[in-house]
Order: sequence, then structure tokens, then C-alpha cells
Amino acid sequence: MGTPSDRAPLAERVEELLAVGGPLPIVAAGDPVLRRAAEPYDGQLAPALFERFVEALRLTMHAAPGVGLAAPQVGVGLRIAVIEDPAPVPDEVRLARGRVPQPFRVLVNPSYEPVGGVRAAFFEGCLSVPGWQAVVARHAEVRLRTRDEHGRAVEEVFAGWPARIVQHETDHLDGTLYLDRAELRSLASNAAMADLWSQPTPERAASALGFELPDPSA
Repeated sequence: MGTPSDRAPLAERVEELLAVGGPLPIVAAGDPVLRRAAEPYDGQLAPALFERFVEALRLTMHAAPGVGLAAPQVGVGLRIAVIEDPAPVPDEVRLARGRVPQPFRVLVNPSYEPVGGVRAAFFEGCLSVPGWQAVVARHAEVRLRTRDEHGRAVEEVFAGWPARIVQHETDHLDGTLYLDRAELRSLASNAAMADLWSQPTPERAASALGFELPDPSA
């Protein structure tokens, strides 16, 4: 199923998507909507339509399943994203990656900045690049500034895996895919990940595949 026509006003595009019902189709890499900076949200959707769209993003994220979804990933070039992570991982993964549960959040016009200079590198994937994962070195801690679904200003510091999710989804709104920041020598299929690189950290993959990791003490 293709995305709605780029010529249609944004509200009409969203109405078209929601008319089908159920999870929304996720746009795959190669679609120009993923490479354009999304339009800042400024009330382009009526309140009821905005609420329905946010709920559809949540449903689609859960169905995928994923821990975040940005509006461009369903073909809508608005600066809106949702995140949520129940973090159902073993303790060793939780400790190594700083992965802790995150409640459902709506990010409207988000931006982030690093807190400190430490970077952490882990495998990550993307619903718009299905079947593959790669190591990305990201800021270990970031300050998020955003509006919530009610228009309230939010400023919060995220660390560990939640910081990674915030960066990944906000990057989508700037037309950036995780592969733009990845160590391409680390690129691995999901099957290879399951067979070879399921360790909590990517040191073994770095040694075998020939890529460097950032100094954790930097």
C-alpha cells in the first residue's frame, strides 16, 4: 500500500491513512519522506484528528513492534513522534545498555542536545529498514526539549537506552536514518544478529568485523 499523495494537504493525508483502520503501513528506506526535514507541528491537524493520529502511531508502534515511531515513517511529514519501551530484557542487557522501562510519550517538535561528551555504541535497528541492524555511537546522555500532546513544554534529561531512542526518533524528523550514523562494517542481518552478535555489548562484533568503538572513558 502506497503512502498518500504528496499533493494532498496534510490533514487529508492523515484522514486517508486513518480511514483504513488498524496499524498504519510503515514507509521503508528509499521513500523521499524519510529524507526530508519534517514540518514543525503548528496545529495542521484539528484536535480530534491529532488525537486519532497519535493513537494510530501508538497502535502501529506496538504492532510492529518497536519502541518508537516518527510521523514520517508512516508517510506524514510532521514533527511528531511517539516512544515507549517496556524493556523486556535480561538483567545483563539492562545493565550494559542502561535500558529501563519508558512510559508512552508523545514528542511534538522535539530537539535534543548532548549532556557531556560520553558516547555509547550498540547495535540498533529501524522499522523503516527491516531485517538489518548496525552499531551506532550515540550520545550517552541528552537533554530533550519538546511539547507533549497537550502542547505543554517538556525539558528532560535522558540517559542510556532511552537517550538512544530519543535521538533515533528525533533524527527521523530531520530526515536522518540510523544508517547515516552507523559503523557500516557492523551491518548485520537479523539472522546474523541472532546467531553471532546477541551479546549485550558489541566488542566481539567490532573485533570480528573490523570497526572501532568509542572510548567509554572519553
